[in-house]
Amino acid sequence: MTAMNIKEEARRLVENLGEDATWDDLMYQIYVRQAVDSGLDDSESGRTIDVKEVRAKLGLTK
Repeated sequence: MTAMNIKEEARRLVENLGEDATWDDLMYQIYVRQAVDSGLDDSESGRTIDVKEVRAKLGLTK
């Protein structure tokens, strides 16, 4: 994401917060956005693991 897009997205996040929002609320929204963007970048770059492999590593059967 370019610097301008980040600034625009930051403005959007702030504008979508309620009037009684706290700094923690804003930080959470930024964290979630960053985590989603990072996950999408990983996916687009092929840095993924099949769900079956993850379940096997964690000892899950479903």
